[in-house]
Amino acid sequence: MFRDREDAGAKLGLELSRLQLHRPIVLALPRGGVPVAVEVAKALNAPLDLLIVRKVGAPGNPELAVAAIVDGDPGEVVLNREIVETYGLNDDALRVLIANERPELERRRVAYRGKNKPVSIAGRIAIIVDDGAATGTTMKIAIRALKRRSPREIVVAIPVSPQETVAALEQEADRVVCLSQPGQFRALGHHYLRFPQLSDNDVVSAMDEAAQLYKTGQRHVSGLVQKP
Repeated sequence: MFRDREDAGAKLGLELSRLQLHRPIVLALPRGGVPVAVEVAKALNAPLDLLIVRKVGAPGNPELAVAAIVDGDPGEVVLNREIVETYGLNDDALRVLIANERPELERRRVAYRGKNKPVSIAGRIAIIVDDGAATGTTMKIAIRALKRRSPREIVVAIPVSPQETVAALEQEADRVVCLSQPGQFRALGHHYLRFPQLSDNDVVSAMDEAAQLYKTGQRHVSGLVQKP
């Protein structure tokens, strides 16, 4: 049980710091992954960026992803081919479904990034952070998209996830760091004492804070801000 996302991020950052990763970049999945990732970036004294993923739901079942759009320069579409085949979707049907989700991805990109472009991860260790992974679908899509951007290594970092999801993610990423793998996994919020809904403003404020700390060369050590 974690106190809140910040507590989970601090503990995750401590665990990751033991790995002595070379030149990592921390990538947060918004919204929930951002407060966690901020603490991870502080612990590693690493730059923090966003990895914005918009799920494309199946017809009549929006929770089931047939594809996802991943923000980037350029952006990418990753298909869930098994689900596409199950629903018998042709290229025209897919184009319509994807087009319907692009406005929300663009809205989030503008809200979170403004005119800032994604940081290049080529040759770097990319650490993807979220506040947990129930099915791992979004995380898998994020990993597959990042592989096309030539990172040196992809590390998944999550506070809590079912054992079977962690095992599946280990088949996708180079490394998975998960602090808690409960046998009885319930809804993600049940593993936190405080699990509030986050707004776009919360995301922007947290990212601004992390950018300022990294820019000034500061990091948090045992709750204190010290020079590295």
